[in-house]
Amino acid sequence: MKNFFRSIPVIALIGLETFVYLNYSHDLFVGILPFVVIAIITYLYSLNNPVGHSKEFRVRSYVNWMILGLSYASLYMGRYNLTVASAKFDEIGLMSKEAFGAIFGIGAVLYGVSFVFNGPLADKLGGKKTIIVATVGAALSNAILGYVTYSVMKNGGNADSLFWPFLFFYALNMYFQSFGAVSIVKVNAAWFHIKERGVFGGIFGTLISLGIFLAFDLNGMILNETKTFVGEKPYYHIWWAFFAPAIVLIIFAILDIFIIKDRPSQAGFEDFDTGDATRYEDGAPKESAFEIYKRILKHPVILMMIAIEFCSGVLRNGIMHWGVHYAHNMKIIEVVNGVKKVVSIADADFFFQNWGLILMVAGITGGFFAGFISDKFFGSRRGPSAFFLYAGMFLGFVVMAFAVRYQWYDIVGFLAFFMSMCVIGVHGMLSGTASMDFGGKDSAATVAGVVDGFVYLGTGFQSITLGKILENAGSDPTKWNYWPIFLIPFTLIGLYFTYKIWNAFPKKEQS
Repeated sequence: MKNFFRSIPVIALIGLETFVYLNYSHDLFVGILPFVVIAIITYLYSLNNPVGHSKEFRVRSYVNWMILGLSYASLYMGRYNLTVASAKFDEIGLMSKEAFGAIFGIGAVLYGVSFVFNGPLADKLGGKKTIIVATVGAALSNAILGYVTYSVMKNGGNADSLFWPFLFFYALNMYFQSFGAVSIVKVNAAWFHIKERGVFGGIFGTLISLGIFLAFDLNGMILNETKTFVGEKPYYHIWWAFFAPAIVLIIFAILDIFIIKDRPSQAGFEDFDTGDATRYEDGAPKESAFEIYKRILKHPVILMMIAIEFCSGVLRNGIMHWGVHYAHNMKIIEVVNGVKKVVSIADADFFFQNWGLILMVAGITGGFFAGFISDKFFGSRRGPSAFFLYAGMFLGFVVMAFAVRYQWYDIVGFLAFFMSMCVIGVHGMLSGTASMDFGGKDSAATVAGVVDGFVYLGTGFQSITLGKILENAGSDPTKWNYWPIFLIPFTLIGLYFTYKIWNAFPKKEQS
């Protein structure tokens, strides 16, 4: 009964949001939704206390991870804004699909490689300092990208004048972005016991999904609100897709400085044994970065996690990025008031019309499914939930291959949602949770950096490869047939390795 009364405000907010969506503007819906999501995860966090922390500890922990999580969400807003902007750039001839693939691909590879250095830095300096570096650096990089966009569009520049600055400054943005994931894992490894990390992984995955929503829908809303018209043709002020995230990132950088604490002891509480593979408690002599990497490369479970997450990087962004371009390229005939109109799927299909919202719901669903069954049914083992989600992806991509080839447009959006749910769930379980489990408090950031680095190496690989495969797909739609076929083998590789780590569980190691 107590939980029922506690849930009333959340139910009311969900009802209000549904009412707004059905009866008012999309922009108002976008504006309210982040507050609804925060209310939902606050409620879910209040229900999960398996190790019996005190109320005071829980409140301080909540404030810590909420600000940290929203900081990471704002990083996503300043990372995937390129996807939103690229679709607009493509329409006006300033950025082709191949150019977008190269810019994002090189940025993703740099993001992945940067973890070699940034993971050990986060372990040495603490997650608070590195999340501040991430937010400030990404804010400045996005501000420069916004200025470049404004300058090129206002001065009548061409695609070459946009490409080279974007290639460099988006890569710089991704370098600073790479501090975000390791910062989160480093801080939370000290604040959460292994028994509560699975469910919390779902909660934190929700905040990451909120960032994806902000990147696609909020940035999209900003572009729609700031557009002007040249005759009847809309002129989008694309630079705001970079300036707006820069402003948000600076705000959270300031909050990070004053609120985030690396360990409970820094906030007036006792540090505690988190039950993971921590080797060196605070104050003890620690391994060098070289020694940590040497140990990681000998750890069979971590090596298999690396293989799985490389595939996750290929699959996650293979859907998230190229789904937007697919929807803009595919045209259908729609009858409105008896008049036939040719429209893109992006303007006709519910899933692609609300792409940011759909990805957020997918992330929430996948994260909580993976976390819940991991903690409640498999004793906090992460492998089984990842296995089931990879099995779902394999089946989904096989069906999608037929759907794209035979133009079953009505189900492509749903399949994209389903597979995004699966891959985001896997990513949260392995990069966000298992890396803490097997790295322990002392080397969590380094392990997370290696694992998440391979996610973005996979991202870079698919971005550059699919960018070349799908170039000119707007004029030759048959090229889209290769899209799901290219991704299917990576579901099988991931499925094999998730089965191999089915029984993996961290052991307390002695130094």
